[in-house]
Amino acid sequence: MSNALQQRAVELGDVPPARSRHAGKRSAVTLPGALVVTGTATGDVVAYDRTTLDERWRERRDTEMTSVVAAEPFGDGVVIGERSAEGTLRCYDQKTGELRWQYATARDLGAPQKSSRFFLPFVAALETAGDRLYVASRRYERDGDHRSFTSAVYAFDETGDVVWTHETDASPISLDVEERRLAVAYNRCPGTHQHGVVVLDAATGTVRYEWDPGTDGQRRVGDVSLVSDGVIVASHGDYCGYRLHDGGAEQWCVDLGTPAAIGDETVYAYPNHVHATADAAVFVTGNTYSRDGRETASLHPREHTAFGYTPDGECVWTASAGGFASELGVGGNHVAVPGAQHFRTRDAAVHGLRIFSTETGLEATFETDGIVTAVALDGESFVAVEEPVVYHDEGEKRGTYRLVSGASRREARAHRDHL
Repeated sequence: MSNALQQRAVELGDVPPARSRHAGKRSAVTLPGALVVTGTATGDVVAYDRTTLDERWRERRDTEMTSVVAAEPFGDGVVIGERSAEGTLRCYDQKTGELRWQYATARDLGAPQKSSRFFLPFVAALETAGDRLYVASRRYERDGDHRSFTSAVYAFDETGDVVWTHETDASPISLDVEERRLAVAYNRCPGTHQHGVVVLDAATGTVRYEWDPGTDGQRRVGDVSLVSDGVIVASHGDYCGYRLHDGGAEQWCVDLGTPAAIGDETVYAYPNHVHATADAAVFVTGNTYSRDGRETASLHPREHTAFGYTPDGECVWTASAGGFASELGVGGNHVAVPGAQHFRTRDAAVHGLRIFSTETGLEATFETDGIVTAVALDGESFVAVEEPVVYHDEGEKRGTYRLVSGASRREARAHRDHL
């Protein structure tokens, strides 16, 4: 990858390095106006000047087992979501950092079953539209081989009051809002709720329609993206991508990480992310898994790949996404994909960030020593969180915990053309 574009960085403190396998999100970043707001693995929220990265305000947290996993501008404030014993939402004034309101989702989901990271209530997604904030939060339990979830999707007003709540026993993973529709993706459905996609009325929370890939098992949907006439879906159930008409009828289905025979094994890769515009849709796949178990020496030919599709379902470009991506940064017709561990090969060369045009593919790449785990993107610049990593079979610490700010896409395109 090229690393020629100018970048700025600021250290975020000391955290235990990530390991070979992914342990879930523990950082977040967003771009409200002239600021960069970062949520950290220790629960702190820090606002920096967007141009200089000088610190503007900070709230420190002394609570153990708290990390900030989601962040989103909301009016003239900024909202963060925690993975913590309370699964708290906090809304801050952008200029001053004053705490305006907070809400503990654990009051609805219940207390964690264990004092362990994966059992903590988790704010999985935030989206905003006008004067509404939409939130998905979940809590996980396990009893032997039995897994269960308690979850809620909320609409909040600007004062922090709950407008409506939609509760299920499935695991929400992402949200998207457009006009009067709110789409919810559920990646695991072990209970009575058996629909991977639910489209709600954004104003009232009532169900407009539901859709599911119709596959066996708990895995259902990895991500959703709304378009004016329907929904684009990354399906965990059958490893495909779908375009649905508004109402749930299927317009097309494309193979993404579907099972492939490699030697005497059959392997697959989950489509984890999708972002769609009126003119294109980008899907991103994740890690390779074997049908015979989690361990495999094989690699799926379409793992860690970004795909660009037309509204008619034609694939017009593909490109490597590097390693595992925990999220996408989106800005109009551009997508930023953070590259974290490739735990099968543990290749540090994949660490970094890739920026794609939804219509034409790769535009720029940015190397990091550590793994990139959170990203935000708009018309001017990108910001990303780099975390240190130590692979179990190597023992070398790579990278530091820091915020990285990079060039505008115009500069990125100029750099690409120069190459």
